[in-house]
This record gives sequence, structure tokens and C-alpha cells, in this order.
Amino acid sequence: MKQKLLAAPYLVWMAVFVIVPLIMVAYFAFFDSDGNFTLQYVADVAQYSNIFVRSVWLAALATVICLVLSYPLAYILAKMDTKVQSTMLMIVILPMWMNFLLRTYAWMTLLGNEGIINTLLGYIGLGPFKMLNTQGAVVLGMVYDYIPYMILPLYTVMTKIDKSVLEAANDLGCNSFKTLIKVVLPLSLPGIMSGITMVFVPAISTFIISRMLGGGSNLLIGDLIEMQFLGNSYNPNLGASISLVLMVIILLIMTLMNQFDVDDDRVLM
Repeated sequence: MKQKLLAAPYLVWMAVFVIVPLIMVAYFAFFDSDGNFTLQYVADVAQYSNIFVRSVWLAALATVICLVLSYPLAYILAKMDTKVQSTMLMIVILPMWMNFLLRTYAWMTLLGNEGIINTLLGYIGLGPFKMLNTQGAVVLGMVYDYIPYMILPLYTVMTKIDKSVLEAANDLGCNSFKTLIKVVLPLSLPGIMSGITMVFVPAISTFIISRMLGGGSNLLIGDLIEMQFLGNSYNPNLGASISLVLMVIILLIMTLMNQFDVDDDRVLM
């Protein structure tokens, strides 16, 4: 009885902020303004397939870049002294304490035609280059804003790897590279899967980054959903349908990621 009472606030929270919104999204997606059941709004989502493809592609690209940059960094962090680890983790987490909007504005200042980067390039006779309002700028913004969510799960998993396992690999003839590939990489797969999920999910649904760094020519799913609820073309039914399709895509991807989850004991065998 006591456990049920302790769980009550969590259950209420889940009901109000998770279950009820999901029910509302499903209702608006499958029922028109008169309360009649219809699949028309879901069918209309197909006309935005190019935006879905662009969103998935840019989010996947940003996720891969985050993984490539984060993996060696997390590995180095995990091998550092404990006191140094605390300092380095603080540096990684520090940008997350600042407002998301301010961080994105900072990149607008850096990437603009008259921004800091083009100004510095101008001193050596280069540029100006068009960096703002491009897909590259959107990916850069995603990588900068979401890379801590890749580093932290990788670091957490790597610090839990038993050092005796690495020593055994060295005793059996593995050099540092082979130890990394055959021991550390398989044991860190759970962290890789968690990091991919934590980066890809917010990246595919972002709208602030694409709006501020990508301009109107790089519309993503998040921008499209916002336009249906807050823009001039107010259409909550279509917006709910797009949101529902996006949730299905994310669930399918997360299910696929779970298939690659590896048990540590199986790896060691």
C-alpha cells in the first residue's frame, strides 16, 4: 500500500503529461472538427514525404558525426584520473546550462556572411562563404547542441568496463587497437545505442535549429508541425497527424536500436 502511495505522484504526472497528450494527438489525427472519424489527415501527410526524408537524413548525419567525435573523447575521458574526469565532464556539461536559443544565436553570429568566421577568413583573402541558411549549418547546430547526449552515455558505459578484462586482452596478445576493436567496442554497444537514441530523437524533431540556422529552404518536420499549430495555416488535425507519423517513425527506429543491444556476458564469451 505504501509503495502504491509513493508511486501515485508519478502515475498522475504520466497521465497528465504523457497519456492525455497522446490521446489528444490521436483524436485530432483521426477525427475532424465535427467529430467524424477520417483517415484524410493521415493520408495528407504523404505530400510532405520530402520533408520527412530530409529530416531523417540530416538527423542521421548529425548522429553519426556525434558518434564519431564522441567515441574517442569518451574513451579518453574514461581512462583519465578521477579528478581530471570531473573537470572534463564539467566542461562537456557546461554548455547545457546555457539557454538553447542563445547557443543557436551564437552560431548565427559565427556563420553569417559578415560573421566572425568570414571576417577572419577575409583577413587572409578568402570568402566570404555562404555558411548560414544551409543544411551544413543545420547539421552543425545539431551536433553542437546534442553531442553531450552522446558523450555521457558512452562515458558511463566505458567507465564500467572491468580493467582486468583489458589487461587479459593485452596478456593474450592484443595491442591497443585490437583491444579497442574487439573488447571495448562490443562492451560499449549499449552506450552507443543509448547515445544514438538520445541524439537522433531530438534532432529529427527539432525546429529552432533548422529555422535559425537553415532558413526557410531547409524545412524539417518540427518546423512543419509548428506551422500547423502556430502558423498562419492553422490546421491542428494535420499537425497531429504529422506528429503521430513522426512518433511511429521514432518508435520503429528505437525498436531497431534495441535489436543491437548486447549483453556483456555474451561479448566476453
